[in-house]
Amino acid sequence: MSKFISKKYASLIPYEPGEQPQDQQYVKLNTNESPFPPSAKAIVKANEALKKLQLYPDPDCKVLIEKIALHFGVSRKNVVLSNGSDEVLNFAFMAYCDEDCPAIFPDITYGFYPVFSDINRIPYKEIPLKDDFTIDIADYMNVDGTIFIANPNAHTGITLPVNAIEEIVKSNPDHVVVIDEAYVDFGAETCLPLAEKYDNVLVIQTLSKSRSMAGARLGFAIGNEELIQDLNTIRNSTNPYNINAMSMAAAIGVMDDEAYTEANCQTIIENRAYTVNALKEMGFELTDSIANFIFMKHPRVDGEYIYKTMKERGVLIRHFTKERIAQYNRVTIGSRKQMEKFIKVLGEILEEA
Repeated sequence: MSKFISKKYASLIPYEPGEQPQDQQYVKLNTNESPFPPSAKAIVKANEALKKLQLYPDPDCKVLIEKIALHFGVSRKNVVLSNGSDEVLNFAFMAYCDEDCPAIFPDITYGFYPVFSDINRIPYKEIPLKDDFTIDIADYMNVDGTIFIANPNAHTGITLPVNAIEEIVKSNPDHVVVIDEAYVDFGAETCLPLAEKYDNVLVIQTLSKSRSMAGARLGFAIGNEELIQDLNTIRNSTNPYNINAMSMAAAIGVMDDEAYTEANCQTIIENRAYTVNALKEMGFELTDSIANFIFMKHPRVDGEYIYKTMKERGVLIRHFTKERIAQYNRVTIGSRKQMEKFIKVLGEILEEA
């Protein structure tokens, strides 16, 4: 960092995104991207938007918000759009946390949560997951802070039942509970009904995973009208044109092609089951992931060794160095061909090890 950087950011440790290497062609299973291209309808809409790039996009995103609201059965006043779900997560940290209201989240979860806390100078508390990587809801009852729960959880893919989350919500009526549902479309149950029932629930989703739009950067939050007004106040105070015209147009197209999304999700679910069965036969231990990834470790082969050796052989997976999960690797579920290659290479490594 330069000598000019503000003291408040001098010690900031940024979020580290998954590798996007350019040195060779990998079987890329490290960043939970979809193996499928965007809907053809999304591509048509994006190409149409190209012709008007000299104009600013609609800052209110009226057409897209109407489509999302219609799809989820809510009012347009209950929806806000963001540049990826990361942006609206940051808005939530800004809006609902401060020195008197800390952020509260698990110790093993989406790695951006502590970064959002640090950059906004918000105190935070990390609550340890149980030994089986599940959340003990008793830890979140009547806490004095804003709660952030990724459900399914990042890294592990484990889902907390909606009725358990409702108990957390009911016990914290004076604080917002943010449910980050980036991976909800791969077999989990959404908490959107809680957002309609309670005024302190904010549900955040993304078009990156199930709708093949990671490169477009588009997410959204659904909550009661007052919460959405809060987030729009921050959005309009930072970047009112936060959704570019091509991403907005592509998203309109993909929301018009829900059958394509559902078919892709079903394929991912089937490929996940295929991969889990193969890994168990190879002796791996896995969490019960209901996401588009699995979280695995081998009782006898080092996790970092597996990651590095896989990368050397052209298969990219995600390894974390945090002590509790240092023996684990996270593997995105791709196409059947990709998963067959992953299993083949992994089998060779185990035989050698």
